[in-house]
Amino acid sequence: MSQNTVSIVGSGHTKFGKLDNLNLEDLIVAAAQEAIADAQVAPADIDAIFLGHFNGGLVPDAFASSLVAQVSPDLRFKPAVRCENACGSGTAAIFAGIAAIQAGQAEVVLVVGAEKMTSNSTLDVTRALAGAGYQNDPQESALSFPQVFAVAAQAYAQRYQDPMAAMAQIAVKNHANALKNPLAHMHRSMTFDMCNEVSDKNPLIAPPLRLSDCSLITDGAAAIILVSAERAKAFPREVVFRATSHVSDFLPMASRDFLAFEGPEKAMAQAFARAGIKVGDLDFAEVHDCFTIAELLVYEAMGLAPKGEGHRVLDDGTVMSDGSLPVNVSGGLKAKGHPVGATGVSMHALSFRQLTGRAGDMQLHGPQLGLVFNMGGTGVANYASILEARKA
Repeated sequence: MSQNTVSIVGSGHTKFGKLDNLNLEDLIVAAAQEAIADAQVAPADIDAIFLGHFNGGLVPDAFASSLVAQVSPDLRFKPAVRCENACGSGTAAIFAGIAAIQAGQAEVVLVVGAEKMTSNSTLDVTRALAGAGYQNDPQESALSFPQVFAVAAQAYAQRYQDPMAAMAQIAVKNHANALKNPLAHMHRSMTFDMCNEVSDKNPLIAPPLRLSDCSLITDGAAAIILVSAERAKAFPREVVFRATSHVSDFLPMASRDFLAFEGPEKAMAQAFARAGIKVGDLDFAEVHDCFTIAELLVYEAMGLAPKGEGHRVLDDGTVMSDGSLPVNVSGGLKAKGHPVGATGVSMHALSFRQLTGRAGDMQLHGPQLGLVFNMGGTGVANYASILEARKA
């Protein structure tokens, strides 16, 4: 493995949810403090800071990168940058930190992802997130993100088969997984019948998407400490980035086959190739289930099932927590929550804990390889990481 490898050596993670008593600064500071303490690194030894934060008008803090310095006076005068790439903002910040280390500009990097969303109305959040869609086409700019992924569900039914039962299975799975995650936004068991039917408690949001098909509007933050391979030897815990890939696609949906999910497919295929592995070598995956149809499409994009047959890995139990390749044991965006700028960092932080045997009730048996797939927009910004536990 190249000596240019980068590793995670510490993590922090706030509770996700409706956190009325915490503002954006509070969230950033809490996650960063925990990551620094977990890594047992001195703030003075941190060389650079990267913040993942979408915002989109959700909070007045439009210039939030230096809020991380509120953690310690020793972070004053450290370079700090805010990274924004829609729902991929958190991993954009991580990849910027990796690049800084690989370029020799830093050896120890603090990455924080944070978002404060619930102080806004659902309508305001929907409008803010819609800004991540293509704005120069009247038809596309008029669509909310639930409506965009409703288009995907409709197209799936027309091209392959009705995906609604499989989508309900995904919702049930992820809510069951979240019950074992004390940091998750929602701790509520959901039955298949409840998720598969339209009712007063599970109304249509954007036909055919039901409330149970949509991720949660959430407050929260997560943080990780990145170090160079040489520095990693001195830390008690280490998870290596065995490979990464970032693939960007056209923003207009009219310019591509959205249902083909080509950007996600290429990002994960590149990561597998660079890591020298196949999908079957993975022990778990944390993937971007902003809507249940997205997780179904990810199964197919990562090569777990042929196109149009993603339901197979639900039916045979492959992606369940006790299956051969558990997906979203954290509860995913669906039940853990989706504080947009924090999401990618959360995925990496919890995967770090899985691979170091510290995931609590979510812990799998001796995982060695994990996939993180974080997406911005409708498969536009696509980030894949292959994470590997440090070998004894």
